This record gives sequence, structure tokens and C-alpha cells, in this order.
Amino acid sequence: MQKMGFATLAALGAWLGVAAPAAAGDNTGDTLVRIQGTVLVPDSSAKIYSGGYKPTWDADVSTEVIPTLTITHFFTKNIAAELFCCFGKFNAEGKGQTPVHDLGDFWVFPPILTLQYHFDLVGGFKPYVGAGVQYIHFFDGGASDLSGAKIHLNDAWGFALQAGVDVELGKGWYLNADVKHVWLDTNADWHNGVTADVTVDPWIVSLGVGYRFNLSDLLGRRAEAAPLK
Repeated sequence: MQKMGFATLAALGAWLGVAAPAAAGDNTGDTLVRIQGTVLVPDSSAKIYSGGYKPTWDADVSTEVIPTLTITHFFTKNIAAELFCCFGKFNAEGKGQTPVHDLGDFWVFPPILTLQYHFDLVGGFKPYVGAGVQYIHFFDGGASDLSGAKIHLNDAWGFALQAGVDVELGKGWYLNADVKHVWLDTNADWHNGVTADVTVDPWIVSLGVGYRFNLSDLLGRRAEAAPLK
């Protein structure tokens, strides 16, 4: 499925190439789509319980590189909302004096919605900051070294902060760099008497390319778009 994610990125890139002539690039447009490569670095730890709290047992979540997509809508030239999304597969590993190494792998669907402030363009650079929420859906947990028991994690919500910059290339195209940090906790269960309170708190670092346009150009313009103020 990870390979499918990168194939999806390639398909989206091809779609942008086809859609671009129909939706002429506009550096003041109301919609910005970005395709990115993203490194997710969980700042993770766990309190593990097996017949009681085990203070010397801990766990970590793997760092992964995954394809991501963002869609940003501008309400004014400075205020926008962004939806970030992806799929990724991660692995939980025991550390400390945990008696097993492989605690199971799992898939995540972790969209993030942020409200952003975009600063005015300075020398081709357009920085922005944002804040919002992340929802993580965990699914398809795999078997672990805990007698083959599968890991199950509860879906969770977290608070997200963001900072980034778009570098104007012209005709609606941008290069993008973005960093997010999310504060998020969840619970893990192997349904064999072992449970854990898990802190995830991921750093999310993205690099990519974006294309900005007026959505009405793509959907079929019915009236002249009002300039963003």
C-alpha cells in the first residue's frame, strides 16, 4: 500500500499537468494544491501494563517517509484553511526492559486541518503559520512478538501547530517546505492482558511542489472571481 501511495502521487502529478491548462495558474488564486514527500518522526513513548504497570518497559513508533497531499483554500489573501492527508504504515517496537522487540505494525489515516495566516510575499518567499487539529484513524494492526497477538490502537485527536514557506516559481507554481508538530495520545491493546498508554507527538516535515489557481476556472467559471483582499 505504501507503493500505491507513491503511485497515487504520480497520478496526481499527471492530473495537475492535464488540469493546469484548464485552470490557468494564478499566484493570487483561491486554491492551492501541493504534492509532497513527508517524513513523520513520532516523539513517542509508552506506559505498558501487563498484570500491572511496568515502569521499566517502554515502546517506540518507527519513523517513516510517505507521500502526502494538501489542499488549501484562501478566504482572503492572508487567511486560509488547509487539509493535509496521507496513508502510512508504522511499526511499534519495544524498548527499555520490554521483553519483546516487535509490538506489531499498523496503518494510519491521519488528516490534519489547520487555519493559517499567510504573510505577504517578500522576494518570492511567502511564509505562513497555522494551528488546528489532527484526527488519526489506526487500522489493520499486525501480529506482534506477544504470542502473535495483534496490536490495536484507539483512534485519537490531537492539537497541531504549523509553519512553512511557499517559494514562488511563476504561473501559479510553488516550491514548499512545511513543518508541523502534533500533541497526541492514544491507547494500545493486544487483547491478551497487555495494554499501553501511548504518547505519539509526531514531527511532520514535508517538501513538495504546489499549484495555485482559481477553483472556478477548473469547475467552469460562471462569473469573474473577486480578487482576494
